[in-house]
Amino acid sequence: GDLTIALAIRDRAIVETAYAAGLRISELATADLGSLDLRRGELRVLGKGRKERIGLLGRPARAALAGYLEDGRPALLGRRTRHGPDVVDPVEIFLNHRGEPLGVRGLRYRLDLLRQRAGLPVGVSPHTLRHSFATHLLEGGADLRVVQELLGHESLATTQIYTHVSPARLRAAYRGAHPRATRA
Repeated sequence: GDLTIALAIRDRAIVETAYAAGLRISELATADLGSLDLRRGELRVLGKGRKERIGLLGRPARAALAGYLEDGRPALLGRRTRHGPDVVDPVEIFLNHRGEPLGVRGLRYRLDLLRQRAGLPVGVSPHTLRHSFATHLLEGGADLRVVQELLGHESLATTQIYTHVSPARLRAAYRGAHPRATRA
């Protein structure tokens, strides 16, 4: 029904946003409408130690968020049971099926459900999206300090965890670049 569609639109926006900006689950939960600039593709979030940083959103994430804000979120807001002059709508971007803010536990539950439906192994977690974000940036040639900034890491050592290159990739790079490598 309509709820299923609204939740699907929301879930798409969550996954696209998490992956695009490399966000922590807590950052997704607390992200609010006032911190989102869809036109510029920016989302200000409060990271660890209440440090603010800007998450960047590419075209797929912006499109998914625009669709959610246009159709999904209003549908979820419409399901709120508490009404009256003193009741204010939540400022959080992501809402649950009751039109209330979707917390960290709700996000984890939802992402795990999506993981199961996609047939992904148990080890795949919300953090995996963040890991993929970092790995894909580094593989694409992004500077380690840029990735550190985007992830909101206090120390470069934390970011360096993501720099392990797969042996297959090392072999391929070696074969392609080393003058003495047999072109096998």
